[in-house]
Amino acid sequence: MASRVKAKVAAPRDPKVLLRATREPDFRQERSRRSYLALIEAATELFSTHGYDAVGTPEISQRAGVSVGTFYRYFDDKHEVYLEIVRRTMVAAYSATIEGLGPERFVGRARHETISETVTVLFEHVLSRPQLSRSFTEMSLRDPEVAELRRAFETVSVQRLTMLISAIVPRDVVPDPEATAYVLYGSAMQCAYGVAGHVGPPPVDVDRAKQALTAFIERALFPR
Repeated sequence: MASRVKAKVAAPRDPKVLLRATREPDFRQERSRRSYLALIEAATELFSTHGYDAVGTPEISQRAGVSVGTFYRYFDDKHEVYLEIVRRTMVAAYSATIEGLGPERFVGRARHETISETVTVLFEHVLSRPQLSRSFTEMSLRDPEVAELRRAFETVSVQRLTMLISAIVPRDVVPDPEATAYVLYGSAMQCAYGVAGHVGPPPVDVDRAKQALTAFIERALFPR
């Protein structure tokens, strides 16, 4: 197993390829597709509640209402289904928060609403399953493939934000769009993880954090 994982992460891969929404098989029957998705959902719920180490393939299969043999028809082991959950979750987060942001959404008063809405969606995405997002963070410290997926998510997010900042903010206001994108991305993610309780009870509530983060981003991009 170690040699297989090592071979997988030896060479850098295109972040966009890594984060493609699914490796879903080409199902010939709707019943098979339902079983596959039931396993994904069951594993998501179990990893969210119990963490990675405490969950096994029998528990996932039982929760999904299928046999263990059906599980192994689609996945080699629980590590493979966990990686698929990480990938799907990150693709959903990117699609919901960053991918749809275009320059036209930052004209006049719309910019405050756009930033506020994006921050709200990001927080809701993390808070919907706080234990799962915490599990992703913890696993990325010991699993090279999870770490690679998190780096891919960061890379595509910062690239997209860099393009956006370059399009909507003059260079005399933001001389380094890429560095600014990196800082804003990091601030938003750490704030979301903080209010989700990843490092203990947060000192401020969710609404106050969202308002402060929105104001911080708006001032950074539109100081005048």
